Amino acid sequence: MKPSQSVRALLSQQRAPLLLAFFALLFCTAPTPGDVGGCGQQAASLDPGVFFASKEAIDCRRCGECGTAGKACKNACQNPDSYPTMFPDRCVPLVHDGEVCLRKLQYASCDDYASYMSDASPKVPTECNFCPEPAP
Repeated sequence: MKPSQSVRALLSQQRAPLLLAFFALLFCTAPTPGDVGGCGQQAASLDPGVFFASKEAIDCRRCGECGTAGKACKNACQNPDSYPTMFPDRCVPLVHDGEVCLRKLQYASCDDYASYMSDASPKVPTECNFCPEPAP
């Protein structure tokens, strides 16, 4: 190995940790998608009236599409006043949260929807569980 090649190799070995540190810093300091707003939206509180009216309409439509019957489906289609009008205290979901929830409901399978509309023990999709109750 010539002396000039050994110096070049030594310099390359010294630069490698610096380049690694530079790229680690670059990727670790970049904002995450949630830090800059979901999909370019400004953070805004979800209007409970708009959300629950939209959910009621989707529930009624999906009950019909899936042939699901029961008190929950009957309420969705014939008694929209049975739906809440407010979120629980200290529960402030964002508009983006509501959009994700409603999209989940629109595209859920009929089996999943039947479990959401169960009269005995309805399940809540994780996308719609804005303010879960604390574990006992």
